[in-house]
Amino acid sequence: MLIRVEIPVDAAGIDNLLRRAFGGNDEAELVQQLREDGLLTLGIVATDDEGGVVGYAAFSPVEVAGEDRQWVGLAPLAVDESLRRQGLGEKLVYEGLDALNEFSYAAVVVLGEPAYYGRFGFKRAADYDLYCRWPETEQAFQVYPLAEDALNDVNGLVAYAAPFNRF
Repeated sequence: MLIRVEIPVDAAGIDNLLRRAFGGNDEAELVQQLREDGLLTLGIVATDDEGGVVGYAAFSPVEVAGEDRQWVGLAPLAVDESLRRQGLGEKLVYEGLDALNEFSYAAVVVLGEPAYYGRFGFKRAADYDLYCRWPETEQAFQVYPLAEDALNDVNGLVAYAAPFNRF
């Protein structure tokens, strides 16, 4: 198993993984659109011994209260069904957080299961007066500060890139 930054040759494998993992086309088309629009900040892949994509985490820019504060959103995160519950998703998230930290990004937001993402240090965004456009997501919308001051003097709507409007 190799975990690394995605390269162009991975696109088809990522697409196939997302379609299988989510049982539809939405997430695959989202990532394709982010990539085409130059809005894919970071993609982390896990490949098996044959080079097939078995895990993926995408990070794309978000705005906070209409400003670019060097924040990104984590979505989607996918692991091949045969490899779930073995820590691969965790490795993908940690690899992404480490890379984003190295490139001086300030924070990461995610809309996901609080118990899962809480293990990484994500905190409820509502506690910082941050919210997203999807109703009734207060418990699931979370933030992870990469920079010490990332959550200082910031609040309001966290807006994902336009391709997320499909959801």
